[in-house]
Amino acid sequence: MANLPTTITDELGITLTNLADAATGTVAPTLRIGVTGLSRAGKTIFITALIHNLLTGARLPGFAPMAEGRLIGAKLAEHPDNATPRFAYEAHLAALTGTPPHWPESTRRISQLRLTLRYQSNNWLWSRFGMSTLNLDIVDYPGEWLLDLPLLTQSYAQWSKEALALAGRPARASEAKPFLDLVAATDASAEATDAAAEALAAAFTHYLRQSKADGRALSTLPPGRFLMPGDLEGSPALTFAPLPPPDSTPRSSSLHAMLERRFEAYKNIVVRPFFRDHFARLDRQIVLVDALRALNAGPEAVADLETALTSVLACFRQGASNPISRLFTRRIDKILFAATKADLLHHTSHPRLEAILNRLVANAARRAKFAGTETRSLAIAAVRATREGTVRDNGDTLDTIIGTPEAGQQLGDTTYDGKTEIALFPGDLPENPESLFKTVESTPQLNFLRFLPPADLPRSETGDPVLPHIRLDRALDYLIGDRMQ
Repeated sequence: MANLPTTITDELGITLTNLADAATGTVAPTLRIGVTGLSRAGKTIFITALIHNLLTGARLPGFAPMAEGRLIGAKLAEHPDNATPRFAYEAHLAALTGTPPHWPESTRRISQLRLTLRYQSNNWLWSRFGMSTLNLDIVDYPGEWLLDLPLLTQSYAQWSKEALALAGRPARASEAKPFLDLVAATDASAEATDAAAEALAAAFTHYLRQSKADGRALSTLPPGRFLMPGDLEGSPALTFAPLPPPDSTPRSSSLHAMLERRFEAYKNIVVRPFFRDHFARLDRQIVLVDALRALNAGPEAVADLETALTSVLACFRQGASNPISRLFTRRIDKILFAATKADLLHHTSHPRLEAILNRLVANAARRAKFAGTETRSLAIAAVRATREGTVRDNGDTLDTIIGTPEAGQQLGDTTYDGKTEIALFPGDLPENPESLFKTVESTPQLNFLRFLPPADLPRSETGDPVLPHIRLDRALDYLIGDRMQ
């Protein structure tokens, strides 16, 4: 799966696009960074915070060009791709800094934004020519779309077998039962009708969405566009579902044959263009992982998240690159795995969170390193929603986080109103990450709530709001610091 099947036309298109990118970047080199993660991992917040901190010259001590005084400034540049929506930075920032602040809408489609960075090189020769420039293209896309890329290697029969096996797992029984009952009652050899296809697709989509909800927090749920259809909602390419294998070759007019054709159309209309036009053009990648949500849901969700991350990372075009090779084909030479929402834990637990992340991505990281791609893991919070404190409990001192839970969040018998600030001891992460993959009884009691964004933000000397963060500067330095030497 490391090399997805592409046609000669695909590869020619990728090469021509790379050459066009190189031609427009001869004066100012361009670095394309993909930002992805499964839903609610914090992609929109991460990108908004990264852009805001660079534009405002915020204090980022872990970002070497800034710490060394070499970053001169950053500005938003003209949108580089007329076919790709612009990342709505201004609207997302307004959400985070408004009165009252609220979290921006989640990523539902691909978008992009370009920043131009001006800096002083620390290379003696290049510094003789004055300031250097780097165009930073940030590409935001739903991680669920990545889960579709393995479909390019599968037939309808193979995908159906895998999808029905997943739906039949005991852990998915309640969510999948209505869909599986409908499949059992369906005569796939009967004459095809749109009504029958739509009923199966609706039941299948409902099962996927129920499995994704907080209580289950499952991750391996392709096709991704069934969860985030965008402007394709209701189209035939998104109106299919898995079916058991037929006893004999199905007639071309049968329901089974219709759904098989629509599965192939989905790959050609949705999956392949995404890979060719966007995914294959990335230089660097950050994968945001909401490990805490999976921990809240239990061992099944944790194991499922590991499977999803391994599948996602297998799709990347990995390997070392150089200025000559980038003219023809791009390879992702650095991947950052980031465990988000580190502000839901006391800082003393961050090393354990990083250890859990390393366990989740171990298989994917090994493949990447073998291909020549550098990887790293960090626990981060792009916008910190809590602060830290301590409480006394039965003579013990507990490390806590302090913040305002979102309205409707529950802990025990308490439902929060979105106005009350609390001190919460979230629990202790295990020293051994393997315990999280075992039985529910071996899983520690953890309490992770969703908190509102910070209110009453401090202001910089220039009057810009300061967004508190955890290790955003170190993430930025890993992703682009070496390209600003």
